[in-house]
This record gives sequence, C-alpha cells and structure tokens, in this order.
Amino acid sequence: METTTTKKHTLRGTEFLLKETPEASTFSPNDVTEEHQMIKETVDNFVNERILPNAVRIDKQEEGLSTKLMDEVGELGILSAHIPESYGGMHMDFVSNTKIAEGMGAAGSFSVCYNAHTGIGMLPILYFGTEEQKQKYLPNLCSGVWKSSYCLTEPSSGSDALSAKTRADLSEDGKSYILNGQKMWISNAGFANLFIVFAQVDGDKFTGFIVERERDGLTLGAEEDKLGIKGSSTRQVFFENVKIPVENLLGDIGKGHLIAFNVLNIGRYKLGVSCLGGSKRLAQESVNYAKERKQFKQPIANFGAIKHKLAEQAIKNYTLDASIYRLAGLIEDRIGELSAEGKSFAECKLISAEEYALECSIIKIYGSEVLDYVVDEAVQVHGGMGYSEEGIVSRAYRDSRINRIFEGTNEINRLLMLNLLFKKAMKGEFDLATKAMAVQTELMNGVSLNDDGKEYYYATERNALKSFKKIFFMLLGYAGQQAMSKAIDLKEAQEPVMNISDIITDIYTAESLLLRVEKSEKTDYDEAILKTFFYDAAQRIYKNALDATGSLVDESMYGAFISGIKKLSKYPLQNTMKLRRVIADKLIQD
Repeated sequence: METTTTKKHTLRGTEFLLKETPEASTFSPNDVTEEHQMIKETVDNFVNERILPNAVRIDKQEEGLSTKLMDEVGELGILSAHIPESYGGMHMDFVSNTKIAEGMGAAGSFSVCYNAHTGIGMLPILYFGTEEQKQKYLPNLCSGVWKSSYCLTEPSSGSDALSAKTRADLSEDGKSYILNGQKMWISNAGFANLFIVFAQVDGDKFTGFIVERERDGLTLGAEEDKLGIKGSSTRQVFFENVKIPVENLLGDIGKGHLIAFNVLNIGRYKLGVSCLGGSKRLAQESVNYAKERKQFKQPIANFGAIKHKLAEQAIKNYTLDASIYRLAGLIEDRIGELSAEGKSFAECKLISAEEYALECSIIKIYGSEVLDYVVDEAVQVHGGMGYSEEGIVSRAYRDSRINRIFEGTNEINRLLMLNLLFKKAMKGEFDLATKAMAVQTELMNGVSLNDDGKEYYYATERNALKSFKKIFFMLLGYAGQQAMSKAIDLKEAQEPVMNISDIITDIYTAESLLLRVEKSEKTDYDEAILKTFFYDAAQRIYKNALDATGSLVDESMYGAFISGIKKLSKYPLQNTMKLRRVIADKLIQD
C-alpha cells in the first residue's frame, strides 16, 4: 500500500535558517489523504483495543505478552510500513510512517518495543546490508516472526559510542569473527531473535555485525528494574567467544560509525513523533479530568490556573505537530527527488535522513521536552489521582523521562547542531560567512528591524522570525570566528553552544507554527496559539542570546551585542491570560 503527498518546493536541510519559507510549501493537515487517516485509525484502534487494556500486564512483563502483541502488529503490516515490497514490506510513504509512529506513541512502554524493532533494529540492514542480508532477514522482521535489537551502549561508552571495548577478531580459518564483550541498556534484548552489534575489529576498527540469538556464547543479564518503560525488555547482552560468520559483517570494516549515526537520525525523528502521540493523549486526559473534577462547587476547568496549564499543553502540542509534519513533508519530497534521480529505495531514505539531521535532532529535543512538560502538568491537573497508580498518568510520567536520554541525550543533540552547521559551512553547503557578515555590518551601523515592504497576513510574526535569525547569525558568526582564531574552544564551551542550539530550535518551531497557522482557517484559537508562542519564544531567545554573549563575546563588544539583541528580540506585549483562556475554552468546549 503506497500513498503520496502533494509535491511542493523542497527546502533542503538547515535551509530554514537561510531562507524565508512560503506557507504553501509546508505540509499541513489539509494535505493529509484518506489513506493517511485510515492508517492512523488502524494504529489508534490497535492501541486502544490491545495495548491500553493490557497496560498493567505489559508493565509486569507477563511472559510472552509483548512478543504476542508484536506478532499482532506484524499481521497488521505496521512493522513493515517503511520497507520495500521486495523484502516483505508495505512500502508506505514517509507521512504514513509518521502517522504510525504518532499513533504508537500513545502505547506507553510498548512503543519502545515497536520503535526499537522498526527503527534501529531494522534500518541498519536496509541501509547498509548486502542484498543477501536483506533477503535473509528483512522479511522475517517485517512479519514480526523475528524481533530485533540494537547493541551499541556499553558500561564505559554511552554518548562516546566510538570508545566501545567489545571487540571482534577474525578466526584463523578466516570464516568467522570472534566476538567478546558486553552491551548494556539493550531494548528488546529479552525476546530478540537478532541483534545489530557494534564491535572493534582488531581492537580499533569500529564495525557493525548482524548477530543471531542462537549463537553459543551469547547470554543475557537479568531484566533491569527501571524507573519507567517497565513493559519494555531491557537487559545486558554478553558475548564470550561468539562466532559470527564473515557474511554477517554489516557494512565495511571500520565504518560502523556511519551505520550508528545515520540510523540515529530517523530514530531521533521517530522518537519525537512518538512523544507527540503520547503528549496529545495526556493533554486530552487533562482536559477530560479538569471538566469532571469539581472543587468549590464548579469544575476545576473553570479556574484560570488550570486553564493556563491546559492552554500551554495545547500550544506545545500544536507547535510540535506543525514542526513534525513540516519535516515529514520535506523528507517525503526529497525522497521523491532522489528516486527520480535513480537512487535506490535505501539510498533515498538514508540520504534524506542525513540531509535533515539537524531538523531530526530538533524534533527529538523538542518532542521529548514537550512530552515531559505535558505529562508533568497532567499529574498536577489530576492532583492526588495523578499520583495514584489507578490511572494512566503516573505511568506516563515515569515512561516519559527516558526520552531525553534515548537516541543520544538532549545535551548531545544540542551540541551536535552547531558541529553540523560548521561542517556544512566548511563544505560550502551552508552560507554562514555571508549571512554573518551582513548581520555584523548591521550591528556596527545600528540594527534595523525588518520591513521589506511586502504585505503578509502575519507580518509581525514574519518580521520577528527574520530578526530571530539575525540574532542567530550574529552569535554563530562570532562563535565561528572565535573558534577559528583559537580564542575559544567550542568543544569545551558547551553552555553557549547549547544556548545557540536552543535559539535554532525556537526559530524552527516558531516558523513551523507560523506556516501551519497561515495555511489554517485562522481561527481565534489558531491565532492565540501563534501569538502566545511567539511572545514566549522572543523571551527565551533574548535570554539565550544574552547568556551566549556573556560567555563568548569580548567585553569590549558587549554594548553592541546587547543593543542588537534587545532590538531584534522585540515582540509586542500580549495579554497572555486572555489568549490562553481562548485556547483553553475551545479545548473545554470541544
């Protein structure tokens, strides 16, 4: 089953920082097809009928239940949506796969089983496997007959994955690699039939392998007793003289980092999408409870303090949704372009994911932090019931926390953003120098606010975005100059790097929101979300820019930078109480 999206102008990876984006180019709810909606309904029905009623049993890891549910998901075709038909897949488009990931996000800890299998468990073989490996393993993984797992982290290597100690040595007869070492925090380990394992060939060549479960010397540790996601299997995996046939080498020797890091791009994106699914469900639970719970002879939904919470949940979810589906449309269009150029299915997916790596990190960071906020406030809205194990809120609260650690911690993802931009600039793929010089010239001559003479429906927000981008280039350009002159080591100065990365995130999410609202019916609800988000984003950008300035900029230039930041981060004062009540009242009414 294959669905298609409307073809639009494709903005390349990171180009949102360089160019203005016309609203017509963004993917929005109006572009969702009937097929997309049917796919989402199929996933929702499965989650509502099979996962949520069994949530307690899943969390207790009732023997055989997770594998049975994975089998059922496989029968629905959900495990194979991202795989070509030639390998047993359904070959759905990128937006369809996004809809599936969003729906599964409401499945609690079971979503970890699903994501680990379909993402980091299958994509390494699709992207980097030989034709023989794809034909041998992907059909069984698509059907769910086999479950997969991804073995990267070790006791001494987490974020620094390339320092892994597990090693692989070629046997004397040259037919096998002998694997020795251990992996930890391995999702799906308890029931996986297949492991994607990374080891150092000869002790110094980071390399990927496909390892079948029934290998002598492969053993598992006990199930980890975790804070949350209790329904997912998490164990250590030990390798003691495990013989791996040479034909199970994945990719090239010493190139395992290409597998590990490229697979994580889509993994980060899908994690953020799953967070959206969970966050929407918890926000709805908050609204429902606030309407039912009465205090002082009226529903607590009538109180301003509760309305603030409900509205803020909605603002964050609306913005995350806009950011995710904007990127889904861009990646889908890019896949189509690459396919037209003659690239293979796997190449199209791999190149697209790598090109939008920065945006994938944004979705991962923002999605996990939105869910953390929403679930925390859901507990607060529910009060004592939110702290009770009788409902779903306390479980969701515990489950949420891992997402800021999964797929590269949020701190690592923030640090990666600037590193990626500087690499693109060095290759001539990101015009940092021209933009930075233009902003510096403005800074020296007195910064002017944006007014290009064009009329926009939301001109205030359009001009604010231009100004936010100027702040970014002002800081990034200066940071680049300081790094090149060795005046500052950006690997060591992590705090201002994260300040700038947070500005990037606010720019991308604010622009995505604006594009979504421009294509919407422009109701009071939509506009209230837009204005409240921009008002808050301006304050965040102002604070992050000042912090970065204090850490990076020479004191003799403080005045010019502070003046520029103050002027460029301006956004009109808003009656946020009124705006949030417009949002909350709509939620309560609906």
